Amino acid sequence: MKIEKVVKGSFTVIGKEGSTADGDDFIEKLWADANAHYDQISHLAKKDENGNPAGVWGAMSDFTHSFLPWDGFRNGLYLAGAECTDGAQAPDGWVKWVVPGYEYLRVENEGENTFPQMMRYMEDHSVSLAGAVHDFTCPQTGKSYMFFPIRKL
Repeated sequence: MKIEKVVKGSFTVIGKEGSTADGDDFIEKLWADANAHYDQISHLAKKDENGNPAGVWGAMSDFTHSFLPWDGFRNGLYLAGAECTDGAQAPDGWVKWVVPGYEYLRVENEGENTFPQMMRYMEDHSVSLAGAVHDFTCPQTGKSYMFFPIRKL
């Protein structure tokens, strides 16, 4: 497991919001909805220097929208969406989150054991979570990462 420290300032995600109260498969349903209607927000998506979308996020927060970790890592909110320009307004049926800036530990998501392995790593190295963990997919490579916030900017 390759762990990198990265700093990412505050950023905007526009997506489809749901919660663990919506049932076991709510995240899959959110992604299906977001992907099926991406054309409604594609013009708002932040682009890289080549005009490609900058990133796809599965952003997470506690129920207060304070970007704290899920209650017991089992209950919270999830936003399936795209990183968008900071001033973008969410169209009807979409939700905008402005994620605070953090220093993160970033690790490639290698499956269902990635999260518990990282939590063990952080505990072994006396590192605490400063917020909710986010999923990120790089559109250019298709690689999926988990961002573990360790210090709020």
